[in-house]
Amino acid sequence: MDLSARLGLKRLAQLRRAWVDVERGAISRITGKVRPALPAEDLHLIRRQVDECLSEMGGAASARARAARLGGVYLDLNSRGRENFLRLLAGEYGVNPDVLRRSARQWLELDAADSSKSAQTLLEAQAHLRHTLQSPRIRLLMQFNDLPEGVKFLANMRAQLVKIKGDDSELCAFDSEFRDLLASWFDVGFLELRRITWDAPAALLETLAEHEAVHAIRSWQDIKHRLAAADRRCFAFIHPQMPNDPLIFVWVALTNGVSERIDDLLRVDHHELNPDKADTAMFYSISAIQPGLDGVGFGNFLIKQVAGRLSRDHKQLKHFATLSPMPGFQRWLSQELDRSNNGGGEHPRVQKGLQALRNAGALERMFLDRSWLRDQAALELVRQPLLVLAAHYLAQEKRGLGALDQVANFHLSNGASIDRLNFPGDLSRQGQKRAAGLMVNYRYRLKDIESNHEAYHGTGEIAQSRVISALLKTIISL
Repeated sequence: MDLSARLGLKRLAQLRRAWVDVERGAISRITGKVRPALPAEDLHLIRRQVDECLSEMGGAASARARAARLGGVYLDLNSRGRENFLRLLAGEYGVNPDVLRRSARQWLELDAADSSKSAQTLLEAQAHLRHTLQSPRIRLLMQFNDLPEGVKFLANMRAQLVKIKGDDSELCAFDSEFRDLLASWFDVGFLELRRITWDAPAALLETLAEHEAVHAIRSWQDIKHRLAAADRRCFAFIHPQMPNDPLIFVWVALTNGVSERIDDLLRVDHHELNPDKADTAMFYSISAIQPGLDGVGFGNFLIKQVAGRLSRDHKQLKHFATLSPMPGFQRWLSQELDRSNNGGGEHPRVQKGLQALRNAGALERMFLDRSWLRDQAALELVRQPLLVLAAHYLAQEKRGLGALDQVANFHLSNGASIDRLNFPGDLSRQGQKRAAGLMVNYRYRLKDIESNHEAYHGTGEIAQSRVISALLKTIISL
């Protein structure tokens, strides 16, 4: 077939697609059925349904029916259509600034008036202002809460919003409202702490395996070990309206002493310990399942509640600690190295640490070369500078008042202290890539949790052991 014939066929195919679009658009206008991508010509159909839901006409049954119909439309949309749906809510169904100004002005005028004005009038103005501050889109979303699995529907909708919002100011404002709404429904007081065991439904086990974010589950034997071994535990927060969808879960090992290496906790052929003989609860992984609940914040209660439950079930437990990764260490060290190479003014401790790593030839190997972690002589050369650099990174590098490292910030915010650095603690490829095999123990001392939490949030003070403090005073030998 010559070129002109191929071009002719291509034009015919394009023409056919154009005619199909015209046909679908006509059908949409006649039937009122929204197309999956929700093109601009169909937005009026969504506006009409949203406005009907917000009209509050009829009784509760009518309202539920309207919300269910609109929710069904959203579920039938493809990813582009759902994005357009959310952009419509973000752009057209926020707080009306003109109405807000009038309501605020009315309240201010009444508040400034003489005392002859009735208190009831002022209270009514306050109520009107509160109603005005609640955007129509939030009133719409609240209607889905009464539907079967409505909370799950909303969590999934927010996950889509988080995915697309970027730096868009309207989408970010919508997301902030959405997050606050979900936070009120997912208050820790409404959640059930449940132990997950090996006899849980297969779908739940698959959910745990799919969402394990720290140490991947490699097989059914692996997950069975984590759930069925006598000295292993898994706990999750469950919302009553999502009984089969855990919100967040944590893996725990009951041990003698605080563990230094993750392989000791993950290996399936370990010698099981009688739980009544253990003196330590090791939290070695915590993972969130629902991306739509990002930022809601109930995760910071999980470890505290699990520690409380374990201390009641096993009164001999003395220590509660984590064996945690340092996911931002490699990125931070690379940035400091770039600053050093460009004549930047990094901290003298960091400067000496980097120079020691250069002298040992480690900078080219430590994050990628798998043979490096098996070279004991090479590891001993860098042990001191690496531990000092890691201590500096965890205890000194900040984002605002909080620790720069996201895992450190999580545990310190919960009231833990930095207890000990372990090198090498994680020999896996991922452990080497993110922190050259380094891991850290955070210690939860039940009597200190509240004071540590208050100091961290109040002034950014980071609780740390004498071991960590000593590392920060160490003079690195070159």
